[in-house]
Amino acid sequence: MISGTMKPKKSRYDTSDMIDARIELGSRGRVLKNLPGIKRKRDMDQVEGREQRRALDELIRIYDKDHRFTSADIRKIHKLWLGKVYEWAGSYRSIDLDKGGFWFAHAKQISKLMDELDRGPLRKFTPCTFASNDQVVHALAVIHVELVLIHPFREGNGRLARMLSILMGLQAGLPLLDFGNIKGKKKKEYFAAVQAGMDRNYAPMEKIFSDVIGRTLRIRGR
Repeated sequence: MISGTMKPKKSRYDTSDMIDARIELGSRGRVLKNLPGIKRKRDMDQVEGREQRRALDELIRIYDKDHRFTSADIRKIHKLWLGKVYEWAGSYRSIDLDKGGFWFAHAKQISKLMDELDRGPLRKFTPCTFASNDQVVHALAVIHVELVLIHPFREGNGRLARMLSILMGLQAGLPLLDFGNIKGKKKKEYFAAVQAGMDRNYAPMEKIFSDVIGRTLRIRGR
């Protein structure tokens, strides 16, 4: 979907008035402006984590094994998760974002790219009820990579992508996927796998999902 990502040209417009660009006063620039007025990143991490667990419990009840996910669902998931934290939850970001010099999709292209995700991978790979494990792994990898590359929201894109993977995994008859092992060296491998998706090379992410599924099944005793 995204054939290339280049550093955006510096805008001549000030983004400080954009709702998702504002910083919480007194947070030393570490926390985005939020509805509860949280100023410490540690506190925000705890709140976002708690809200994520709550949202996932609700989402499991909302989406069944026959549901075809859409871009509207992705916005709904983000809103359900972070709606009590950020005013802009569920809305596509208005600013460009990078991670370590790697730029995600331009903000102005997000709506178009999400429509393409809707008509392409989401339509093709959900509901995720494939017969073979390899097909399930491929479906999870493609949608995860493409969603992270678009990075549609100001905050929470990776976690949202993992939540969607969990919901798809349930459709495939898997237990709740455990991503707890993606840290340290494996986190670097994960980000490299996302970047490989720029060339539609999903094999690295397929390996990561194979490992995640294997670890999950071992933990669950299956």
